[in-house]
Amino acid sequence: MTGSLSLINFSTEKAYKTQIMLSKKVIREDKLPNELRYIAGVDVAYTNELSIGAVAVFEYKSLRLVECQTSVLRTVFPYIPTLLSFREVPPSISCIKRLKTSPDVILVNGHGLAHPRRCGFACHLGVVLKKPAIGIAKNKLVGEIEDFKGRDFAYIWHSGEIVGVALMPAPRVKPIYVSIGNMVSLETAINIVRRCLQNSRLPEPLKAAHNVASQAKKLLENAKTD
Repeated sequence: MTGSLSLINFSTEKAYKTQIMLSKKVIREDKLPNELRYIAGVDVAYTNELSIGAVAVFEYKSLRLVECQTSVLRTVFPYIPTLLSFREVPPSISCIKRLKTSPDVILVNGHGLAHPRRCGFACHLGVVLKKPAIGIAKNKLVGEIEDFKGRDFAYIWHSGEIVGVALMPAPRVKPIYVSIGNMVSLETAINIVRRCLQNSRLPEPLKAAHNVASQAKKLLENAKTD
């Protein structure tokens, strides 16, 4: 099993089983290079029946944009909450394969372990690519958030385990929800995300990927109206 389902044999039951299978392959400890050189952000936008995958690669130390790629595929999976990775992994992999620069870690616009079956978009993508990945979402999906206790983050508990954190990007800014995707510990994930935060709620690579996907979506929509 590769972690993806064809539309012909798609069923929620099969998708749930696939997620549970993939969740067992998630590596929850650091398997990163000694020195991080490149970090990528991945996002997906939709228009009509098309999925637009976008990836933006930055130098980790300088946070300088190095490369962007997009890919447009026909959307082949329905929108089902907690199963969004089946829609988003194909266009994401497609645009990542176009990169000339190989990222050491990927920031994903979605959850990782902070998911009912411990397999959100970040886990799914990280396991399939066998790459370090971190999930970053704007809304909590599961669990209860601890008190911040004067820190910039608070642990999220679900079914008796810590599945991620709510992280404050800046004072008086809504938190983002960070969780392990693959091949990275939660502590390291928090530090990497902090490092990539500047003047926005989202880390720079993820913000850039979102903007690239949005721009590509507008171009497609404008082309259809011309």
